[in-house]
Amino acid sequence: MGGSTRSPGVLQRDDASSQSRYQRLSQRMLDLSGDRGVLKDVIREGSGELVTPDASVLVKYSGYLEHMDKPFDSNCFRKTPRLMKLGEDITLWGMELGLLSMRRGEVARFLFKPTYAYGMLGCPPLIPPNATVLFEIELLDFLDSAESDKFCVLSAEQQDQFPLQKVLKVAATEREFGNYLFRQNRFYDAKVRYKRALLLLHRRSAPAEEQLLVETAKLLVLLNLSFTYLKLERPTMALRYGEQALVIDRKNTKALFRCGQACLLMTEYQKARDFLVRAQKEQPFNHDINNELKKLASYYSDYLGKEKEMCHRMFAPGAHGSTVGEN
Repeated sequence: MGGSTRSPGVLQRDDASSQSRYQRLSQRMLDLSGDRGVLKDVIREGSGELVTPDASVLVKYSGYLEHMDKPFDSNCFRKTPRLMKLGEDITLWGMELGLLSMRRGEVARFLFKPTYAYGMLGCPPLIPPNATVLFEIELLDFLDSAESDKFCVLSAEQQDQFPLQKVLKVAATEREFGNYLFRQNRFYDAKVRYKRALLLLHRRSAPAEEQLLVETAKLLVLLNLSFTYLKLERPTMALRYGEQALVIDRKNTKALFRCGQACLLMTEYQKARDFLVRAQKEQPFNHDINNELKKLASYYSDYLGKEKEMCHRMFAPGAHGSTVGEN
């Protein structure tokens, strides 16, 4: 997080004015609420659009009381912050107002008066009554699913009334949600989002000059689905979506690699080799591809050894006992 090296919650007094740090800080902060109940100071500028009212946000935050040098609440120690939806998962009114003023990548410091934070009663034992709190927030990303959710429930005929860019935007949002869920190891939920995106793109009939945009979007989703099904240990489905990706781009290295991985899991060693060799041809020095080929060679060698041993047992003298002439 950005900001000064001194913990923002520590109380410091100015000898001249005898004001606390929060009081001095508030004098140079932007009033977001109109009653100075939510004040903002930008530490690092962000970029792009402002957070939308129905968005789900990915943030790092730390909350401080004025007389404490350690945060009373923080998620900065988590490896992957949780996606939180405005109006549902965020309970502080001040934080919601603050987030609506932010852009991706922005880091800001906020002061929340009690009305916009924990109220007159506070939140014992951590938050005393009538407390003003300071939050430092970094907006990593946000996704607006409201537009996507409304669009996905429309019929194919209704969706066709919208321009292609709208469909592509909704499909991209679904895919981004899937990517977030994938990073959280929630592979089944990620698969659902990817399939929603793919259905939207399959439904869309575009003129020839726009079809390339649709196919490009499809390719990304198909690659995601192939990888997700590998994580779900369903190689047959992984192969299916990988092969669909190759219909769009027959030299796509990721698609070739995923198909090779799927065939290896299915013990279809010759097909696995064919896909992996094609992938290696596209990227000869790719570490993952070369390692997968080594794994394939090892597995195939073990397979041949077991086959040889089985044949030896089947045709060895006396393997079936002394049954000659019994009939």
